[in-house]
Amino acid sequence: MAGKQSTSQNPLRKVERVQTGVRIEKRLLKVLKGLAEYHDMTLGDLIEGIVLHAFEGKAPFSEQNMKKIKDLKSIYELDLTWQDSHKLVES
Repeated sequence: MAGKQSTSQNPLRKVERVQTGVRIEKRLLKVLKGLAEYHDMTLGDLIEGIVLHAFEGKAPFSEQNMKKIKDLKSIYELDLTWQDSHKLVES
């Protein structure tokens, strides 16, 4: 993910994590899982990183990551965009 800094600049931080059940669009989840696997991290770590970047107004993904996301979206036929946010309904 973009903006990663070495742990020497930002020491590891201990946090308390909780288990949660979240409903998410099926193809979107597949893309996120594929990206997490690509980075050899958990889905939770990926989501935390995306959210923390967004909270600071920072882009979470490098150009290389965006290429991988584009490939994964094609593989999993994900045609949703930011314009679909908050407009999705269950089928």
